[in-house]
Amino acid sequence: MDRHILLIEDEINIAKFVELELKHENFLVTVSHDGREGAELALTNSYDLMLIDVMLPNLNGLEICRRVRKKKSTPIILITARDAIIDRVSGLEAGADDYVVKPFAIEELLARIRAILRRVELPQSTEELTINNLTIDKKAHQVFFHGEELFLTKTEYDMLIYFIENNNIVLTRDTILEKVWGYEAEVETNVVDVYVRHLRKKLPEEIAAMIGTVRGVGYVMRT
Repeated sequence: MDRHILLIEDEINIAKFVELELKHENFLVTVSHDGREGAELALTNSYDLMLIDVMLPNLNGLEICRRVRKKKSTPIILITARDAIIDRVSGLEAGADDYVVKPFAIEELLARIRAILRRVELPQSTEELTINNLTIDKKAHQVFFHGEELFLTKTEYDMLIYFIENNNIVLTRDTILEKVWGYEAEVETNVVDVYVRHLRKKLPEEIAAMIGTVRGVGYVMRT
């Protein structure tokens, strides 16, 4: 079945170009040029992935991302015209799984889309992971602590599984980028630090404390 992508982009020429390229790659595409309309579509319909511009009329992309994250774990790629790290961090904090900066090559965007969809489709070797009262149901993509569900973004979830499945192994930031993002990303390694910080905040203190920082190298989960 063809994958369905929601594209929310107010620049008509960019939206049309991206839509045509996605359709050429056999994706189904729904397009909105307005923030409020796009948010309504995102919240009421089912999509395999969402591409959301940050600067939109009536409702900005960061707010759309926040609203979606309260109800859905659908992968989100933000499109931003601003290259400053603070803008990227804001997008990740809003719950985005990835971002692209305008102007972008369509090949880069397609690579990021495919990488995220591969992560969603990737078969799991075991259906459940358990560590210190933390249980991950890999089939349902749910995380529980003492039976209470923890709500993580797709990238946070993938990062947690990668840490647990490689416990007591020091993982470099470059390795985490490659394995969690699914490709050799054109992304600064400090993005990994942003995700680890937010993952720690969402985890119970005793689990978060297991994720140690190895200065100048990366991270290790010690169990």
